[in-house]
Amino acid sequence: MSTIISSVEELEATYGTPSEASLTKEVPRVTPQYRAMIEASPFATLATSGPEGLDCSPRGDVPGFVRVHDERTLLLPDRRGNNRADSLRNIIRDPRVALLFLIPGIGHTLRVNGRAHLSTEPSLIESFVMDGKAPRCVVVIEVESVFFQCSRALVRSDLWNPDKYRDPSSLPTAGQILAALSEDRLGGEEYDRAWCDRARQTLW
Repeated sequence: MSTIISSVEELEATYGTPSEASLTKEVPRVTPQYRAMIEASPFATLATSGPEGLDCSPRGDVPGFVRVHDERTLLLPDRRGNNRADSLRNIIRDPRVALLFLIPGIGHTLRVNGRAHLSTEPSLIESFVMDGKAPRCVVVIEVESVFFQCSRALVRSDLWNPDKYRDPSSLPTAGQILAALSEDRLGGEEYDRAWCDRARQTLW
C-alpha cells in the first residue's frame, strides 16, 4: 500500500476542506487591514522561479520598506546585496513572485502573490533614496492575491521569544563557512572581523 500522496484527491481525503475563514481571508487586492500589516513590516521573503530553479530571498529595511502604491501594486526597492541577483534574474524570465511579511512580536504573517517587473524609472528610484543612496532598481509587483497566515507556525517555533535566541558562537560564522568551502582561499577570521564595518558602509 503506497504511503505517498500523489493526487489532489488523496490530498483532500487526508486534509479535508478548508474552512470558510481560510477562503474568505484571500482577496485580489491590498485592503486597509492588509496595508497596515505591510506598512508595519521590516522584513519579508521574496520567492521567485526561473529556468535554473527556485529562489527565496530575505528582504529587510525600515518598517514599510515595501511601499503600497495602490491596492493592486507594491513597490520593493532592491537594496545593496551580494550582486548574485538571483531573484532579479528569475523575475526577468518568469514574473511570478510571492512575498511573506513578518512583523516582530506579531504571530500572524501576510502573504502576497503576484507578477513583477523591474523598473529603473528615475523618479521612482529617487523616491527610495536612503542615507543618500538609491536602489539600482525597484521591483514593481502587480498583486493577484493577499491573505494572512495564522500564527500557529510562529507559536510553535516561539520565534519572538528572546530567551530562545541562539548564542552566535554556537554556530559557524560566515568566514568559517567560506573558508571550509574554499579550502581557506576565502573567508576566515579576517572576513568575520571586517564584516560589521563592511555592512555599515554598504547597508543601503
